[in-house]
Amino acid sequence: MSTLLDLDGPTHAAATHDVHAAQRLRTTMAAARVSFTWLGTRKTLNPQQKAQAAEAFGAAGEFLSAGKKLLDTRHPAFKAVTAVRGKIVGYWKGISLPYPEPGIRLIRQDQIAELDQRLQGFQGELAGAVTQLDQQYGELQAAARDRLGTLYNPADYPPSLRGWFQVDWEYPSVEPPSYLRQLHPEIFRQEQARVAARFEEAVQLAETAFLEEFSGVIAHLCERITGEADGKPKVFRDSAIGNLQEFFGRFKSLNVHSHAQLDELVAQAQRIVGGVQPQTLRDSPPMRQQIAAQLSGVQAALDGLLVDRPRRRILRDAPPAGGGG
Repeated sequence: MSTLLDLDGPTHAAATHDVHAAQRLRTTMAAARVSFTWLGTRKTLNPQQKAQAAEAFGAAGEFLSAGKKLLDTRHPAFKAVTAVRGKIVGYWKGISLPYPEPGIRLIRQDQIAELDQRLQGFQGELAGAVTQLDQQYGELQAAARDRLGTLYNPADYPPSLRGWFQVDWEYPSVEPPSYLRQLHPEIFRQEQARVAARFEEAVQLAETAFLEEFSGVIAHLCERITGEADGKPKVFRDSAIGNLQEFFGRFKSLNVHSHAQLDELVAQAQRIVGGVQPQTLRDSPPMRQQIAAQLSGVQAALDGLLVDRPRRRILRDAPPAGGGG
């Protein structure tokens, strides 16, 4: 049976609450994986080239690590392709929670259709940006030939960039296959315990992610509304407040109510900034000081929660009671 061991000794009630939160996560969320095919723009030098490079420094080639940059990633067309990837990753992380398996995150089951539609749109946007980049490909190769000199090798470059930048997604099952229930009941039980433990980990990962993000946006807002530059109040953009409001929305959408203190701190911050407009803060130094003082209290509490995070270890596939070691 899978066992949850808290090295700092949480109460039984807290541990039970975590299990319930994990069960809610398991029944309301779906696993999804977003992956990229992306052309590498750097390549390691071959042994002969490394030896030539090392010679300039009087070094031995086998102790030198060196590579070459195949394309100028600062080119506007290349940056446009990279920007689409950034938007995809930002959207993907914004609507999902971490899961302790590489490449997988959890989304609400009722958002699968929306995710699929948005990713299809991003897929088309990425294809359009790659088409534009491909039209500039000859120019980029010519520039690379000039910069790299004798290190330039035409074999490093595909004939076209189409197909070398793609986004794909799928919805893998993280549950044990149902056929195990009949064929191997004991293995099925062990797999059920393993999955339950992973969702308990996912709850911990979600709590930590929310705590760190919340602390970051609070700290940034406080710094902008209280800091000075050249003896004058710092200028802050509407996004300083907007980022906090976006966090509130994401927290409400994805929160599994596993951390009562975090829930209360978020509610407290919402009360503090509720109805406050960025321009009002710019025009009223007393209000800036009042808001900053109140948010500083929230920040201090968050810092304490981050420091006091329990060091948890989830023991998977523990031997049954009375089993040998």
